[in-house]
Amino acid sequence: MPTIALLLASNILMTTAWYWHLKGGMAKPLALVILISWGIAFFEYCFAVPANRIGYASGWSAGQLKIAQEVIALGVFGIFMVAFLGEPLNWRHLGAFLCLLGAVAFLFWGKA
Repeated sequence: MPTIALLLASNILMTTAWYWHLKGGMAKPLALVILISWGIAFFEYCFAVPANRIGYASGWSAGQLKIAQEVIALGVFGIFMVAFLGEPLNWRHLGAFLCLLGAVAFLFWGKA
């Protein structure tokens, strides 16, 4: 469970670092946006690296860690996209999420 919690915190920060400037920050100079995003990403790494180390030490494979991160990232991004950017969800978002859940099932199948 610490792996999932750390990956969740990591993805919230990375989604913010990558996309915060799309709403209200487009007038800021690109170099400033990059520096701010790097600052946010530093803290993202402070969660992502321990998440991967803890998960790997607990028996998760690198593939399982990556696919779990991708599912969390899509969920976090979906919430960010709707709540912060004001973009609507549609059936294609659900389809993409279900495909990722299928990938999780394949990688974790038979894993105790």
